[in-house]
Amino acid sequence: MFTGNEDHDISLSAASTMTKNYRDTISTGGVIAHYIGKSELIELLNQTDCVGMRIYYALDNGAKELVFVGVNASGNDLYTGKLLDRTIKCPQDCSAANPLNSNVTP
Repeated sequence: MFTGNEDHDISLSAASTMTKNYRDTISTGGVIAHYIGKSELIELLNQTDCVGMRIYYALDNGAKELVFVGVNASGNDLYTGKLLDRTIKCPQDCSAANPLNSNVTP
């Protein structure tokens, strides 16, 4: 079912439009992005039988969160393995203005 080589590319123009569409739906100061460190992602992806990851939307005491889990070739979650959460949110820690997080033209 999954190989780990699926194509997920998107153009900057499309990504910019999509992120702007989202920003237009939220209140000022609402979360627009999540950061997670490379070493944790690599550890998750290096699990036995892992070919990719799935990201679940979640709520923790009313706050939006993301839960990351490895996925095997059959498309099943490796839920007994490494799970990730506690991303660093933007706003709080954001990138400099760019087409993905502000009205900067691509």
